[in-house]
Amino acid sequence: MWKIWKVIYNSPIVSRHRKIHAGRKHFKCTACGQTFNQSSYLTEHLRIHAGPYKCTACGKAFMQSSALTEHQRIHTGERPYECTECGKAFKQSSTLTQHQRIHTGERSYTCTKCAKAFINYSLLTRHKRIHTGERPYKCTACGKAFKQRSTPYKCTTSGKAFVRYSCLTRHQRIHTGERPYKYTACGKAFKQSSNFTQHQQIHTGERPYKCTDSGKAFLQSSGLSRHQRDHTAYKC
Repeated sequence: MWKIWKVIYNSPIVSRHRKIHAGRKHFKCTACGQTFNQSSYLTEHLRIHAGPYKCTACGKAFMQSSALTEHQRIHTGERPYECTECGKAFKQSSTLTQHQRIHTGERSYTCTKCAKAFINYSLLTRHKRIHTGERPYKCTACGKAFKQRSTPYKCTTSGKAFVRYSCLTRHQRIHTGERPYKYTACGKAFKQSSNFTQHQQIHTGERPYKCTDSGKAFLQSSGLSRHQRDHTAYKC
């Protein structure tokens, strides 16, 4: 019996699992020195060093220039996709498209069980738990499970609820029209700090989006994207 247990205890699967609990990190990235307790985590991490398009802010690399452009908005806070209805801005065009359904009433995601439709996939996923009984959100204190995550901060105007108070505050500016971020040089004010930061670059001359091929820099990611398409067209 002891021999059987010894074989199981020393098996690769059990050994790998023990390392997770022990906190030992045997897999090291030769590019940056970061260590991991599983080879699969290292493999996933190595992707940030691959690709010809590299972020000058954090060193993360990408296979496509469009992916780099999208990533850089994490650092700059740029939100180039603005809703014409309410002025809310987004980092990705797909998020804007999803948001606009609030105004249009379009419901593209339909439940196959009851035919109820929703404006986005996450709402459909949450709804499906009514049918499946799934409760993915578990309380770490008592173990009780819930179908959806708590959203305690609710807008009294629209009824929309949020996980964080900061998200509610930002949302309420849609209704109040408040623009707390004001640039003293020109007096222009903004609802979101990201739009304020982007505007500042007009005055400072900062151009954070740089083409790796020509070295030309741009104020906005959209300008870099257009410029890079010129390179692609020329190569073709």
